[in-house]
Amino acid sequence: MKIAVSGKGGAGKTSIASCLARIFEKNGFKVIAVDADPSMNLNLALGMERPFPIAELKDLIEERTSLGGGLYRLNPKVDDILDKYSTKKGNIKLIVMGTVKNAGAGCVCPENTFLRALLRHLTLKRKEVLILDTEAGLEHFGRGLAKNFNVMIIVVEPSYKSIETANRIYELSKQLEIGNIVGIGNKIMFDKQIDFIESNVNFDVLEYIPYDNEVVKSEFSMNIIPENSIFFKKMEEFYRKIKNIYK
Repeated sequence: MKIAVSGKGGAGKTSIASCLARIFEKNGFKVIAVDADPSMNLNLALGMERPFPIAELKDLIEERTSLGGGLYRLNPKVDDILDKYSTKKGNIKLIVMGTVKNAGAGCVCPENTFLRALLRHLTLKRKEVLILDTEAGLEHFGRGLAKNFNVMIIVVEPSYKSIETANRIYELSKQLEIGNIVGIGNKIMFDKQIDFIESNVNFDVLEYIPYDNEVVKSEFSMNIIPENSIFFKKMEEFYRKIKNIYK
């Protein structure tokens, strides 16, 4: 199963991606967790050391993509990247995509080409469960990072801005031909917020997660979300649902 997690900034997609990776591992799966968010903090949510960002491997990317004269390969060698540039905890391997640090630092085409090739390899050639924590918002769709994934999870909060972003993500996910597009409603404080989301989104929401102070505490203490928290237990319920639907 290849799962992308997307949503408006602050909706909770990193928390959801990290818990989902831990739950798959807990149930006997090998997992590749991919951090494609420029904030690069999925490692903290997983309690892991952050690996070196792939986009910052300038010499390696140049060596494997450049054909000279401003031309570059569309299919560079990437099959050794996961083993060389990931960190591991149990049966979870974490890889960080990284981003270009300086606007105007030159053409980013080789970097984007390399990252797309790496994700294509991870989705099509690897057998592990793959969980991608995407960049917040919509920009990553223009680079096609979630292409070839078979599940898109859209994280939505009970606000008009979050719902507007979520519905746009749904449309863009369909354009990428992602077959299974589902939502998680997060930070729910009362039932009317569920009704508000249900009435305004264009996709099925499989799980609603109440606002949980344990998530806030984990962010301040740099600890992972505890397994006995409401948030984690709701994510376990979501895991069972997607396992039943997308076998």
